[in-house]
Amino acid sequence: MKLEISLFGTEFQNPVLLAAGTCGFGMELSEVLDLETLGGFVTKSVTVEPRAGNPAPRVTEFQGGMLNSIGLANPGLEATRRDKLPWIRDNVKRARVLLSIAGHRVEEFFQLVEGFDGEEGFLGFEVNLSCPNDTRRAGSTFALDPDAVARIIEGCRARTQRPLVAKLAPNDPDVGGTARVAESAGADALTLVNTLPGILLGPADGIPELGAGTGGMSGPALRPSGLLAVKTARAATSLPLIGVGGVLGARDAVSYARAGAVLVALGTASFADPRAATRTVEGLVRWGRGRGVAHWTDLVTPRAGTAVHDTGGES
Repeated sequence: MKLEISLFGTEFQNPVLLAAGTCGFGMELSEVLDLETLGGFVTKSVTVEPRAGNPAPRVTEFQGGMLNSIGLANPGLEATRRDKLPWIRDNVKRARVLLSIAGHRVEEFFQLVEGFDGEEGFLGFEVNLSCPNDTRRAGSTFALDPDAVARIIEGCRARTQRPLVAKLAPNDPDVGGTARVAESAGADALTLVNTLPGILLGPADGIPELGAGTGGMSGPALRPSGLLAVKTARAATSLPLIGVGGVLGARDAVSYARAGAVLVALGTASFADPRAATRTVEGLVRWGRGRGVAHWTDLVTPRAGTAVHDTGGES
């Protein structure tokens, strides 16, 4: 099965990415994983100012996956531009890189796009509208406010010609409507989904297992929500979709393709097995060969009336 996908005016050698926040800026995994075997990766979310993140403990496990509350810990715009992007530029050639950006105010997204747009080392921006762990922002995530989604994507679009990928939330009761808002505002693709808000309590004392109290759920337990969001968005928009949530291997990746995702991203799986993404690529080749599937895009369910092949802007 051929795995190449044409998207955003470039070629992804396969549909398997590493999800934002799970591989740092690539260099953190480069000694245990050959990044160049992947379709690409999404960097840790970057904010304007450096962030130390939430209090420890930041990660805890449960039977269905993991709960984390990292709190968008990152080096900030200037250090990322100075120290991280040059490494990516010099060391990552075949894998495509999306730079994740986040803010607790609308204007911060614009500062980030303006600050990074002239730099090398990445293809486009993943606009993190849905992080459940940003304790500096009061209220719900931007992704649950259609007006905020429109303002952020429109403002980013006015400031860059690079691809813009809007990352949406799994707990959005109208994810199809939000997908249409993002499309109308100028998004080139959507990532579905981010982690799902949750809490774990110690049975002996009822104290939260995370230092920040609540966190974002990921892993296999998130997969049904991720698949539903992708399938719902696929019916609402013709934008390319990146499916995230509980992808452990090739079979899960195929499930996301069946729901309508043209790319898939692994997150929690990489914590259990740093080479899980490479094994997923290898597994997809075997899966397709065993079933006589000629091309990955033959598996991708399109929106009614759209084509999957030659995805220069359609999935």
